[in-house]
Amino acid sequence: MNDVLSSTQKKAHELANDNAPEGTLVVADKQTAGRGRMSRVWHSQEGTGIWMSLILRPDIPLQKTPQLTLLAAVAVVQGIEEATGLQTDIKWPNDILIHGKKAVGILTEMQAEEDRVRSVIIGTGINVNQEADDFPEELKEIATSLSLAAGEKIDRASVMQHILLSFEKRYRDYLTHGFTPIKLLWESYALGIGSELRARTLNGTFYGKALGIDEEGVLLLETKEGIKKIYSADIEMRSL
Repeated sequence: MNDVLSSTQKKAHELANDNAPEGTLVVADKQTAGRGRMSRVWHSQEGTGIWMSLILRPDIPLQKTPQLTLLAAVAVVQGIEEATGLQTDIKWPNDILIHGKKAVGILTEMQAEEDRVRSVIIGTGINVNQEADDFPEELKEIATSLSLAAGEKIDRASVMQHILLSFEKRYRDYLTHGFTPIKLLWESYALGIGSELRARTLNGTFYGKALGIDEEGVLLLETKEGIKKIYSADIEMRSL
């Protein structure tokens, strides 16, 4: 546990490069340069949230590493529910929402050599005890915290413990039985399955109905042109 780090993800990369063992966890009370997907800033105030990065060294093909983001999302949802009783939703691929507002972000990054995974680093940022005024103005309408949703202060250590226990169980299941059990769990928590979505990707914007995810963890979007596989995108629910 570090009081202040620029980024738990950056520190975890350094440790992974120094051959830190699988299961090494980097935790900070505050980040000065926290980040999410697409290098977006993640606000990580002192004493309010859980900012952590976990080093994994799975023996899996490179193309399967995105499955670990979905596994982490399932573990976070289950851990939060067990620790607080709060019901949360997963927005593909890596956002956890409460009543439509973002409470958790997950960032998965890989270190690889040729066709071999050296390490996978899963960063998780959880808004736990922020008050509404703790969020920047531009985030107040779209972000929330566990305590705002629960109406009481939340024990951060308990939430983290439950998430890590859930992750360990899901990860062992994954290494033994593959992705299918995780896929079914993920879809049971997913927001927007069967709904009309807009997916903004680097290759354009696509509209269609979300059918779920395939066995690789890729989002399947039913468009007018046929089934489109979405590997990375900003997803928005569409009003019909």
